[in-house]
Amino acid sequence: MAFRFPTRILLACGGGGGGLLAVLHNSHQRPQTDGDKPLASSPAAPPWVILGTVARVSSPEIPPGADISLALATPPRVSTLTIPPRVFPEKTTPDNFPSVVATDPSGLLLLHADQGRARDPSAAHRPGRRECQSWRDFIPGYFHLDAVAASALRVPNPERIMHPGHLGLLASPQGGHGHHYMLAELQPRYGSTHAATATLLCFSSEVRKWVTKVVTYPLPSRRLLSPNGVVSHSGMLWWVDLSWCLLACDPCADKPLLRAVPLPPGQALEPREAWGVLDKYRCVGVSAGKLRFVDMYRRNHDAPKISVWTLLDEDSMEWKLECEATFQDICDDETFGAAGLPRKLPVLALIDPTDPEVVYFFLEEHLVGVDVRRRKVVACGACELVAPPSEFLASRFVRAWQLPHAPSSGFFPDDTTGSGSECMESAFPASSLTYVCQVSFIISFRGLPQRFCLSSRSRVTGGNKERKRKRTHSGHGGNRDEPCP
Repeated sequence: MAFRFPTRILLACGGGGGGLLAVLHNSHQRPQTDGDKPLASSPAAPPWVILGTVARVSSPEIPPGADISLALATPPRVSTLTIPPRVFPEKTTPDNFPSVVATDPSGLLLLHADQGRARDPSAAHRPGRRECQSWRDFIPGYFHLDAVAASALRVPNPERIMHPGHLGLLASPQGGHGHHYMLAELQPRYGSTHAATATLLCFSSEVRKWVTKVVTYPLPSRRLLSPNGVVSHSGMLWWVDLSWCLLACDPCADKPLLRAVPLPPGQALEPREAWGVLDKYRCVGVSAGKLRFVDMYRRNHDAPKISVWTLLDEDSMEWKLECEATFQDICDDETFGAAGLPRKLPVLALIDPTDPEVVYFFLEEHLVGVDVRRRKVVACGACELVAPPSEFLASRFVRAWQLPHAPSSGFFPDDTTGSGSECMESAFPASSLTYVCQVSFIISFRGLPQRFCLSSRSRVTGGNKERKRKRTHSGHGGNRDEPCP
């Protein structure tokens, strides 16, 4: 099948009611209007995508009247979210940039995009603490995107969120497929008289308000919980600390029970060991329906290797070593040489959500998929991430987003097959347009102005200036430029 330019799914805000109108059009055709006949085809999406967490801020790539564009690409290509400057009005910097902080396989995304600089100090009341004055450099902004329900809404009053790394997103089991959700941020009370408790700050899309729930905190309050992200799995949120444990609970429960799950034996680190860089060498994700821990962190000059562990079930604390391989064995395989890759230690990216034996790495300008059990390279493509936020790559800059199946409604096909650049076919409701290789959906919402668009390819553009990015990697657990032994 010959390649065609991608079709886009446009969502434009309706009248005063704020409704959303889905419109499909080919990039060589004018957008379809209400009176047009339905298109005869629609695009096919891959079953999962590698979603770059840093959003691109750019107006020209978004058609007039739309606010958000998400181009879905088959792995190992990276899918990128694009927003206009009015959604993120400040200049993008290494410390302030729009990002996807949470995803859910029901088709939900949570976008963090601050709304400009704060002009005055704001009073922030923290649950269980006296009211204090805190200076906020930027006005916080969070946006919920639902690809299945074709909606995009701003989350109200997010001022009490303390750290986006502790903020999770979970589809509500009572809300139906992809339509209602719960946000929850875990706020431990370090060094307080309430050392045995923590606050769960929750937002329900059904009632549209924030509530606080006090939970028993099972960890010692003297050790900080590293903000390594939150994973939604099996009706629960799992707060990840890559140095020693996971914390799990159902935030939808009236009285949530927070449970600690230690990392596999021998994997716990000392407090603050590799703090801030550990996600270059470790990650936690869901693959084939189970929670997986991927580790390539080195201590005591051990031979560089990659290990994949499986949590046997949600109620267990027992991990099973799924597969393991040294990087020397991977580099020595003929598939590694055939891909033309340098013999250097990579940076960990993510685990394939459909195959727990396949792990993806950043290696120079590439995203590389490796079958760990067979020690073979199974995917390789250009790494096209939006940058900054940092000159250091890490697993926090990508997410494996497994796309939802919607047999009767929505944007995604109820069955897709294929890998690499293989073209796929699907049928959307009331249409049968076949599309290939890439899909975009564009979302528009009301109420929300500097452009700063960055390419992943070592060239940064901002206005009329260009400069070369410094591409160095250092830190604990190994160096990106270190050769395979």
